[in-house]
Amino acid sequence: MSTVVSYRPSATLPIRAEVKRQASRRRTQLALGFMVLLPIIILLAFEFGGGNGDDDNGGGAFGSLVDLATSGGLNFALFCLAVSAGFLLVVVVALFCGDPVASEASWGSLRYLLAIPVPRARLLAVKLVVALGYSLLALLILTATALLVGTLRYGWHPMGSTIAAAIPAGEGLLRLLGIVAYLAVIMLVVAGLAFLLSVLTDAALGAVGGAVLLWILSSILDQITALGSVRTVLPTHYSDAWLGLLSTPPQVDDLVKGAIAAICYATLFWSLAFWRFTRKDITS
Repeated sequence: MSTVVSYRPSATLPIRAEVKRQASRRRTQLALGFMVLLPIIILLAFEFGGGNGDDDNGGGAFGSLVDLATSGGLNFALFCLAVSAGFLLVVVVALFCGDPVASEASWGSLRYLLAIPVPRARLLAVKLVVALGYSLLALLILTATALLVGTLRYGWHPMGSTIAAAIPAGEGLLRLLGIVAYLAVIMLVVAGLAFLLSVLTDAALGAVGGAVLLWILSSILDQITALGSVRTVLPTHYSDAWLGLLSTPPQVDDLVKGAIAAICYATLFWSLAFWRFTRKDITS
């Protein structure tokens, strides 16, 4: 007597299958590969540039980070994160989170996935979890590579601070990890926005580019002081709050505000994405 296997929605589109599928894509390989390559490029720039950051490097905290970059592995990793956070990480996160659904639609395979049948909510959830996982992996690869090559070249020394005394190496490592964690939370806004746009369009490039452009627009508006307190509600207003971890004692007020704002924005965008996708007609 044959046994009828009941349909289980949770058994469709397993996460490991989506992980392997995304790992086989060229854009994933290139994005993660560039996370390894960037610290090496920056290291070579310092080695052969001849200036070691002593020339005109801009003012403020960023210019100070240039001066400190070659004073130890922790400082080099911190510099790599600083130069990547404003644009490169935004692009990478938007790529991972804005491409999955829109690319399926553009290939015409989305309706076949749903016909397996994969429940719409599960399909979105799996796509989102895997996209967030690869985004976090990219950030960790960048940090680990920068810390490794920086330490091998410049040694293991206290973390230099732009606004306070040097921080002991052990504590500096913890603060570096704190900065990485904060950047991961802030990037949730980009992830949420890109994922929402991925649901709204069949063009992956439009979802990725739209998320990046809106992030840049928010950054520009945040520089307009005439907007006053309105700037505090912009997603990018607290994007540089991680600098508070370089002070002694650490300044965490803006970190908490930024983390709460990022989680709220990301939750809103993801909720809209699920609401729209579970109700739209899938024709591609």
